[in-house]
Amino acid sequence: MAVKRQAFLDAAFELFTERGIEAVSLESVAKKSGYGVATLYRHFSNKVSLVIELATKKWEEYIKAYDGAISPEDKARMTGAQCLERYLDSFLDLYRNRKAMLRFNYDLNSFLRKEKIHSEQMEPYMAVIRGMGELFHEWYTRGMRDGTLNGKISEKAMFSGTFHIMLAAVTRYAVGLVYIEEQGDDPEEELVMLKKMLLWEYTNTEKRSTDRQTN
Repeated sequence: MAVKRQAFLDAAFELFTERGIEAVSLESVAKKSGYGVATLYRHFSNKVSLVIELATKKWEEYIKAYDGAISPEDKARMTGAQCLERYLDSFLDLYRNRKAMLRFNYDLNSFLRKEKIHSEQMEPYMAVIRGMGELFHEWYTRGMRDGTLNGKISEKAMFSGTFHIMLAAVTRYAVGLVYIEEQGDDPEEELVMLKKMLLWEYTNTEKRSTDRQTN
C-alpha cells in the first residue's frame, strides 16, 4: 500500500511541476504512476487530499534533510544570528537545488485559495508551518539571550519578514516571473544580496559595532 501511495505522490509532483496543479487530473496522475484510477481513489478521495499530503510531505522531507545536514553539536554552538543566517541560507538552497519544489509551492498557494478546504484537511500542512515557527522561536530566543539578534524587532515581525520576503524572492526567480537577460546579472547574486540585507537588519547593530571596535 505504501509503495502505491508513494507512486501516486511522485507522479503528482512531476506532473504538477510540469503543467501546474489546476491542469492535471487525477486520471493523469494514475496513468503516470502506472496504477489504475480506482486504486488512486482508494488512497486519495479527491485532488485536494492528494495535493495537501504532497505539500506536507515535500516540506517535511526538505526540512528534515536541511536540518540534518549539520550535527546537533554544531547547532548547539551556533549563536542566534548564525541560526538566522542558516535559516536564510535555506531559501537560497531551495533556489539552487529545489526549483521544482518552489514552482509547486507557488501553484499550491493559488490552488488552496480557490478550493473550499476544511481546516481539518489543512491541519497536517499547517502543522509543518507551525513547526517552522517553533524552530524560529528557538533561534530568536537564543539570539535575544546571546545578544546577536536585534531585540527592537519582535519575533513575529522577524519571522514573517524573513519567511515571506525570501520565499517570495526565490519563488519569483524559480517560476520565471522576473525577466533575466541572457547576458544579465546572475539572479543568485541578487538573492544573496537580499539575504545579507535582511541579516543586517535583524542582527544586533550595536553588537556589530562593539565587535568591530574589539577586533
